Amino acid sequence: MAEALLDQAAQAVELAKAAGAADAWASTYRRREVEFTGRDGELEKVQENTARAVSVELYVDGRYSTHSTTSLRAGRLESFITEAVALTRALEPDEHRQLPDPALYEGRAEVDLEIVDGSVGSISREQRRVWLEELDTGARDDERVVSATGYVSDGHGEGASASSNGFSGTWKNTAIWAGASTTVRDEGDKRPAGGYWVGTRHVKGQPGMRSIGAEALRRALRQLGAAKGPTRQTTMIVDPQQGGRLIRSLVGPASARSIHQGRSFWAGKVGETLFSELLTITDEPLLPRGLASRLFDGEGIASKPMQLVEAGTIRNLYVDTYYGRKTGMAPTTGQRSNVVVASGGDKGLTELLADAGEGIYVTDWLGGNSDGTTGDYSLGVQGHEVVDGQLGPFIGEMNITGNLADLFASLVAVGDDPWPHRSTLTPTMVFEGVQFSGT
Repeated sequence: MAEALLDQAAQAVELAKAAGAADAWASTYRRREVEFTGRDGELEKVQENTARAVSVELYVDGRYSTHSTTSLRAGRLESFITEAVALTRALEPDEHRQLPDPALYEGRAEVDLEIVDGSVGSISREQRRVWLEELDTGARDDERVVSATGYVSDGHGEGASASSNGFSGTWKNTAIWAGASTTVRDEGDKRPAGGYWVGTRHVKGQPGMRSIGAEALRRALRQLGAAKGPTRQTTMIVDPQQGGRLIRSLVGPASARSIHQGRSFWAGKVGETLFSELLTITDEPLLPRGLASRLFDGEGIASKPMQLVEAGTIRNLYVDTYYGRKTGMAPTTGQRSNVVVASGGDKGLTELLADAGEGIYVTDWLGGNSDGTTGDYSLGVQGHEVVDGQLGPFIGEMNITGNLADLFASLVAVGDDPWPHRSTLTPTMVFEGVQFSGT
C-alpha cells in the first residue's frame, strides 16, 4: 500500500510541474486509530479515526505555498493543484524558500527500525475490552478509590513523499497507548488523583495492563495525607518519567528558527560549555522501536544521530533548510526525533537518594512555564521529601524557579534508569541548590 501512496505523491509532483511550478514536494498518508475508554468497570467511549490526505509544497516564480486535500481522485487532484499553483503566484517572493540540497537525501540508513507490529491492525474489540477490564482491576484495587478511568489506543499508519529534485521515500509505523487515572478519598474533601501512561510500538512491548492500573492507583495513594512542602534551597532528584519535561524545555529553543526569531537562549552558544559535564543529549532518529524513530525527516533529510550536548558543551542545533538559509547555518534537521539523555554510571534511584541524603524527589509537575528566550522557568511540583537518604512524606503545593542553563549546570548525578516509554528518554537526574517555594 505504501508504494501506491508513493505513486500518488509522484503524480502530484508531476501535476504541479505541468501546472507551472518550478519545484514541488508532495506527501500522502493513510492512518487509522481506535480508542476505547472505560470508567469504573463500564465502557464509556469508543472512537475510531481514519484519515488520508495529500499535501503539496509549491515553488512558483520565487514564491512558496503549502496546500492539502483529502481527495485523492486523479481528476480532482489535478484541478486542486492547478488552482494552488495559480494562488501561489499571488504571494510575495521569498528567496530563502527552496527545496533541500539533494545531497541531504543521500546516505539514508538501511535498517529495520522495528516500528511496525503487524498484529496491531487485527486487534479485536473483545481484546480492547479485556485490556480495559485489566486496567480497571489494577486501578480500583483499594477501598478508598472514588473513581478510575482506563484508556487504550492502537493505531497504524503509512505514507510517502516525493520531490521534483529526486527525493522518494515511504514510511510505516504502529503505536499502542494504554493508561489509567485513579482518584482516591482523603481526609475532608481532598481527592488526590494519580495517573500512569505507557506508549510502545509493539503490543508485546506493553507492560501488563493490570500493572499499569496498579501504578496509577499507587500514585494516587502515595498522596494521602500530603502536606505543603517547605520553602528551601536543596537538592532536587527528578523521577525519570518526569525528566522529559525539563529536557523538552531545555532543547525546545535549540533551533535555527527560534534563533532567527530572537527567541532562544542557545543563540551564539555552539561550542560553549553551558551545562554540567554530566549532561549529554543526543537526537536518536534510528533508535529501534523508538516512538519518534524515522529514516528521514519531513524534508527528506536522511536521518542520523546528532549530539546536541556533549559533556555539557553545545555541539549542534536543529536547523531546517529554510532557516538554515536565513541564518547561514548548515542544515541538520528541523524536527526532533527521540531525544536521549545519556545515562551516567551504574546507580539507580536507591543509590542516588542515599548519596543525596536530603532533598526533594520530584514525581509530578503541576503546571508552570519556561521562557525559551531567557531560559527562566517557574514550575509547580510535588513529590517526596528525602530524609537520611530515604523517601519520606509526600509533599506538594511547591514551585521551583530559576534558569534552565543554571539548573543544568548544577546537575551532579545521572542514573542508569532511563524511562523508555516516551520519545524523550531520561534517567533519574539530581540537581543541587534548587530553590523551592512552599510554606
